[in-house]
Amino acid sequence: MKNSKELIDLLNLKKINNNTFSGDSVTIGSPNVFGGQVLAQAVNAAYRTISENRFLHSLHSYFLEAGDLTIPINYHVEEIRDGGSFSTRRVTAKQNDKTIFILSASFHKKEDGFEHQTAMRSNIKQPEELVSWEDMVAQFGDFLPKRIKHFLSIERPIDFKPVRVPNPLEPENLPAKEEIWFKLKGDIPKMDLRLKHQILTYISDYNILNAAFNPNAKEHNFGNTQTASLDHSMWFFRDFEFNDWMLFSAESPNTFGARGLSKGNIYTRKGKLIASFAQEGLMRPKK
Repeated sequence: MKNSKELIDLLNLKKINNNTFSGDSVTIGSPNVFGGQVLAQAVNAAYRTISENRFLHSLHSYFLEAGDLTIPINYHVEEIRDGGSFSTRRVTAKQNDKTIFILSASFHKKEDGFEHQTAMRSNIKQPEELVSWEDMVAQFGDFLPKRIKHFLSIERPIDFKPVRVPNPLEPENLPAKEEIWFKLKGDIPKMDLRLKHQILTYISDYNILNAAFNPNAKEHNFGNTQTASLDHSMWFFRDFEFNDWMLFSAESPNTFGARGLSKGNIYTRKGKLIASFAQEGLMRPKK
């Protein structure tokens, strides 16, 4: 995938019947299906059973099995409840009758209420001051470890610019935080809030365990550690547009027992909080 159009096509599932949908997969450099893709496709399936006046406000999910990139994924939606203000759906993703993922999602009609939000860090470096993943390959590709260079070289529909770039040749232990600016590539079509939620869900599974790695980065990294997303939750707040850079800001309160927890927020460039997330992932040192 090279741009936002190809990403939108990937997330737009084929309808099998009123409650069952099917989707294909595209690699992001891993031999297994990217967790963000399964998350976003499951949200697409759930939205296809929801009335137009209700919007996703929270999701909670579990990754049960690694997905096979060569086999379509079937998503079955259970219509759990449609109340006066909220609707709840449960989505089960399967390959060859094996359940690989489950998601519960809640949708809410728009209502007015009081407001507050956590502020975005004010002294953060802006995207124009930073290098993207593509820039890193172009400038430092000959010096990068082979595995990192391969991952950064994969074509993606998103530009990523980390606020702090660690030196893979001289790793050091760092604070349990990760901040990355991101932006969609290509022409950005007009989107409704439903599609924005799907794309944001897709992006949310990128970079999320970095914060959990940082305190032990001198000894452990993605090359010598077995990693996998175990669960993923999100909460959606305000409407937004994909026409500028946005900030993914994560922190990790804990790693223990071969698991790491990361949580954080997603902001517009102007500091509007649009979503929060949390994920626990497998972080098992290879023997």
